[in-house]
Amino acid sequence: MWQELLKQVQQGNIKALARSISLVENEYPGYEMLLQSLPATTARIIGITGPPGAGKSTLVDSLIGLLVNSGKKIAVLCVDPSSPFNHGALLGDRIRMNDWYVHPNVFIRSLATRGSMGGLHPKIIEITDLLKAFQFDHILIETVGVGQSEVEIAGLADVTAVVVVPEAGDEVQTMKAGLMEIADVFVVNKADRPDADLFVKNLRLMLAPSFSKHYNEVPIVKTVALQKEGINELLDIILNLLQKAHLNDKTFWLLAEKAFYLIEQKRMKDINKGQLKKEIEDCFKKGSFNLYKFISDK
Repeated sequence: MWQELLKQVQQGNIKALARSISLVENEYPGYEMLLQSLPATTARIIGITGPPGAGKSTLVDSLIGLLVNSGKKIAVLCVDPSSPFNHGALLGDRIRMNDWYVHPNVFIRSLATRGSMGGLHPKIIEITDLLKAFQFDHILIETVGVGQSEVEIAGLADVTAVVVVPEAGDEVQTMKAGLMEIADVFVVNKADRPDADLFVKNLRLMLAPSFSKHYNEVPIVKTVALQKEGINELLDIILNLLQKAHLNDKTFWLLAEKAFYLIEQKRMKDINKGQLKKEIEDCFKKGSFNLYKFISDK
């Protein structure tokens, strides 16, 4: 089954790609062999992240338009919050991207975080590698805005754009230690609002201590995604950064992080939260529950 799926994916069959993602996402038999047979590719990934309400989806919609108009094939992964009860995506219908769902050169998939604290889907690495096998020109990943822990995207994307809004002064200060350091480009969206210029100035001041950690000053772009303003400039910067991206020590550290994460997931495979809950309930009924002794017995 998986051999035929992989063959169809490499031939550009979009339905086969969707089925392959479901196969991996739900860990159906054969999914590991499918992943182990994926060819090496050089496809580049653009990460779009930032706090909730910054306009990430509208921005992605505008970027899709520019890329498609230039003849590119685009894949978009939208990682949404999930229900704590059934782990389904809460924002699965991407209303702002409805124009692209039936476009032949655009593939959009919404994924639930399924409890992942880093803002990404637990199978995001595997799904991204599947998209690379399809030979898309660009892969965009928009993450749920969960704050500082969302730096996980830096380990996956070749270029990371952090989207903020002029009113986010205190919020930016709070997330400085995380998102501020992983941004390859800052996008000040909704820049038609009052104090946008002052916010950009303050953002540059906040970035100043970290300039020494970057090869160049982190660019800041003002956009109004709803009006498609500043999007051309943003895309030019992203494409330029992608061209400069090259293999270095950081690349291999990020691959080591991915390997560590995947090994961790594999070793934790037999740990089931539902089963843990039942065992804890049984211990409580016996009046002998101690969390640390319970863990040590596992």
